[in-house]
Amino acid sequence: MKAVLADDHPVFRRGLRVLLEDLDVDVVGEASDGAEAVELVRRLKPDVVLMDVQMPVLSGLEATRQLIADDPETRVLVLTMIADDDAVVAALQAGALGYLLKGAGQEEIGQALAAVSSGQAVYGPEIARRMRTLLTSGGRTAQPFPELAEREREVLDLLAGGRANADIARKLFLSEKTVRNYVSSIFTKLGVRDRAEAIVRAREAGLGRS
Repeated sequence: MKAVLADDHPVFRRGLRVLLEDLDVDVVGEASDGAEAVELVRRLKPDVVLMDVQMPVLSGLEATRQLIADDPETRVLVLTMIADDDAVVAALQAGALGYLLKGAGQEEIGQALAAVSSGQAVYGPEIARRMRTLLTSGGRTAQPFPELAEREREVLDLLAGGRANADIARKLFLSEKTVRNYVSSIFTKLGVRDRAEAIVRAREAGLGRS
């Protein structure tokens, strides 16, 4: 089995590589951010991608979306410290087949890799409990773009509503420079090139209607 590791913590990647080598998994590439992960996977065509959620340049969620859009057969296993319900739902919506927390043991990771590489969905015990609770309680509406901070999501919502930076600044009692910084961070995290592309993504997710 060939794998690409995507995580911005080199010490964790090093330990994970050793763990995977013990499982006879060939680590063919390592990425320290989401954009690098996309480039490596496109070039190396691994059997499975182990993807963190929060990474610089491009989030793991957006990297997963891009990879699945490129090739729906790409197998992504999220391996993260984030147990937030919104992140779990967003990862599944992005196309990830599995979601494990970083506390998972070697045997659990090995089983998850085998399942995901063959196209099966798999979740760690805690994530499975969360999913069961969501489903049996009738579910809830997940916040769009969980990779964004709450304030960034507010800015994006106003951006999607057609407001200029100056209007957003007045609405949120911020300086225009601060709003520009938020907008720049939003572009980076969502992997969009400009304001128009960000607005399209936001409106597709239901923002900008208030």
